[in-house]
Amino acid sequence: MMGAGSIVVVRNLVKRFGDLTAVNGVSLKIEEGEVFGLIGPNGAGKTTILRIMATLLLPTSGYVNILGYDAVKEASRIRPYISYLAEDAGTYRNLSGREYLSIVSRIYFDSNTEASMAVEEAVRISGLGERVDDKMKTYSKGMKRRLQVARALMTRPRLAILDEPTAGLDVFHAKHIREVVSRHVKEGGTVVLSSHNMLEVEYLCTRVAFIHRGRVLFVGEAKAIIKELGVSNLEEAFIEVAGR
Repeated sequence: MMGAGSIVVVRNLVKRFGDLTAVNGVSLKIEEGEVFGLIGPNGAGKTTILRIMATLLLPTSGYVNILGYDAVKEASRIRPYISYLAEDAGTYRNLSGREYLSIVSRIYFDSNTEASMAVEEAVRISGLGERVDDKMKTYSKGMKRRLQVARALMTRPRLAILDEPTAGLDVFHAKHIREVVSRHVKEGGTVVLSSHNMLEVEYLCTRVAFIHRGRVLFVGEAKAIIKELGVSNLEEAFIEVAGR
């Protein structure tokens, strides 16, 4: 059973790829209505954890419960309530943004009315305005990412799993995505995201977990972690903890 208010429970999660142990005994709880950040350097195991939460990858051992369902045995019951944004999610050059969103919406909704409403929601979330009707090959990296975030949130998932949603974006596009994530939570959703941009996470996340070499080093509210360790920001906190 899940803890009170917990939308995700992870216990003793291990994932091995041959001789490589990517995730090594991770335990986490993510509460409903929060933005939970997995932070750490590239190769820390963040993406592997998120892919297991998204039911796209099977764990080697351990237990993951999403919305009261076992992520291995009951994956099909979880998928209607979650969405996943991969770090390297691509776009289709010769489709317009609206055409792409329309195709995706028809995968999720049988009703044409519901599909159309989801597309309009995604257009609003993306903030692309009239550019949503241009071919995606004309989009900047930031515009493509905004479209993909809109795709992930247009179904109003109970849990949105976002892998490096603002990686490589300029300050304007990154700010837009942070605002979209915050709005999704205010409207009743929960978000778990990964990032190696610790200053951004400090601003955005309710709680964070430091991930390093497949292990959780520290979990807590950003301000509380900074205060406890006597440092200036999360970046310094991570270096302090990882160096122990």
